[in-house]
Amino acid sequence: MSIQKAIVKQLKGITFAGKSNSNRWVMMDGPESFGGSDAAIRPKELLLISLGGCTGSDVVSILEKKRVKLDGFEVNLTADTSDEHPQVYKKIHLEYVFYGNEIQEKDVERAIELSETKYCGVTAMLNKAVEITNSYRIENINSKKNIE
Repeated sequence: MSIQKAIVKQLKGITFAGKSNSNRWVMMDGPESFGGSDAAIRPKELLLISLGGCTGSDVVSILEKKRVKLDGFEVNLTADTSDEHPQVYKKIHLEYVFYGNEIQEKDVERAIELSETKYCGVTAMLNKAVEITNSYRIENINSKKNIE
């Protein structure tokens, strides 16, 4: 078992900087109406981004091992938040979008399944408290285009 450590330091009001074992800082903030500077991402938003980054990394890695060529990839996340405090995520939907030619549905489905059931630690933790659903789509690229 490895030990992860993190530190979160107040900068001003509810503006915080945090870092963990990787020794890289991330900024977090809140709205001015709540004592923040409205200058950085909200902590709860960072949780969504962490989920997308964790599963996205897994999916890309798995597809690379299967020699699936991607011209682009993104994960779009949508979360339903409760109205009452604490305003927690009740449901999160992940839409995986794959850009490229000759991408097989079976490869995509298996990569998503492995990430969500075996490899992504963020999914494993959140699954205990939040309903997580997913979908995917494959966008064929017939010629080189800029993917935004």
